[in-house]
Formats: sequence, structure tokens, C-alpha cells
Amino acid sequence: MGFSTGDVVPFTQARANLSELADQAKAGTEKIITKNGESYVALIDADRLDYYHRLERERIHLLLIDDARRGLADIAAGRTFEADAAIERVQQRRAASGSGKSSTAGKPTRKRG
Repeated sequence: MGFSTGDVVPFTQARANLSELADQAKAGTEKIITKNGESYVALIDADRLDYYHRLERERIHLLLIDDARRGLADIAAGRTFEADAAIERVQQRRAASGSGKSSTAGKPTRKRG
């Protein structure tokens, strides 16, 4: 969805016309509110925001399903490694590429004090 110049509103103008802008957003017009000339926030209908969030969750679920499908295909093709061996291979690749991380990489650290 594209935006027109009328959809971009300076913060001071948005503050003065919030009720009108909210009515426009409820009617389906998304507004970009700027502050100091830069994009700051967007004003959209709450139902549309909910729809966007549902789309994002669905996209994540589809990606997880695709990952599972590829994993099952790897198992069926015999492309598997024991977990410890796979971790060791990753660590060896990191060390060889010069971006070696310590063996504690990925492990949670405790704050002291």
C-alpha cells in the first residue's frame, strides 16, 4: 500500500487534529506521523493492526512448518548428525573462518553483583 503526501502528518499537526486523524484511520486511511521531519509513528485502525499481527503470526507458523518439512526430508535422506557432533562442526567452522566464539557462546551468563 502506498502513501500520499496527505498521509504524512507532522506531529504538531497530528496533536491538533487527532480526532479527525483517528476518524480517517478508522475509515481505512493509514497516517504516518513525523517528528523533526522523520517518520515517528503510524496511526492505523485497531482492527487492521490486529490483522497485521495475525498475518505475522501466520507467516512465522508457515516458516516453522517449512523448517520441519526440510528437517524431515533431511532425516529421510540420512542427512543427520548427533547433536554434540553437529555443535562441534559449527564450532570448528567458526574457528576456521576467524569468527571463533568461545565454547560458552550461546550459554546464559550470570550477572554478578
